[in-house]
Amino acid sequence: MLDGVMRRLIDPPLTRAGVLLARAGIGADAITSVGLVLGLACAGAIAASADVLALVFLALSRLCDGLDGAVARASEKTDRGGFLDIVFDFVFYGAVPLGFALREPALFGLPAAVLLFAFYVNGASFLAFATVAAKRGMETAARGIKSIYFTAGLAEGTETILAFALMILFPQLFPIISYAFAGLTVMTAISRIAFAWTLFRDDDDEERDAERR
Repeated sequence: MLDGVMRRLIDPPLTRAGVLLARAGIGADAITSVGLVLGLACAGAIAASADVLALVFLALSRLCDGLDGAVARASEKTDRGGFLDIVFDFVFYGAVPLGFALREPALFGLPAAVLLFAFYVNGASFLAFATVAAKRGMETAARGIKSIYFTAGLAEGTETILAFALMILFPQLFPIISYAFAGLTVMTAISRIAFAWTLFRDDDDEERDAERR
């Protein structure tokens, strides 16, 4: 929901930084990989109750997540880079709830599992939509220039990072934040599924509907 606004704010400085990094010979895949390491370090810090360090790693990992695309646009966009970016993002999103579950299994285990389930459902709908959209030649730059089709939703990248930051700042509220964000995430998945049901209609479906009318 907020990604469109954030893209307009952060794209100009990221683009300038991406040009400088590309000129310095720093590759987008290297930044993506560093971002993953920092994201996993964030989860590890959460598990170890090192919350200040976790916040630092969170911010740095998401900075890398923005910079890798900027560097790719300033140099060369590759399918491999787009693949790594998506996969590593999903790894990071799953690692943070896992970090909380490892930190307090009895208290945080169930809300972490519920949140991971919501991420799983949303991720499946997101990737399935992108696959069919690519098959149909659909493109969009509403969420920035991406390797695959990004649909809007209540819970996008910006909201996820804000939720993670709140969890780290107020770990005692992790269950409440997890359940609330899981609800938003599932609602996003349901809205995407409903959109796909309407959008991905075949000619035979339209003819049958016309006959019924």
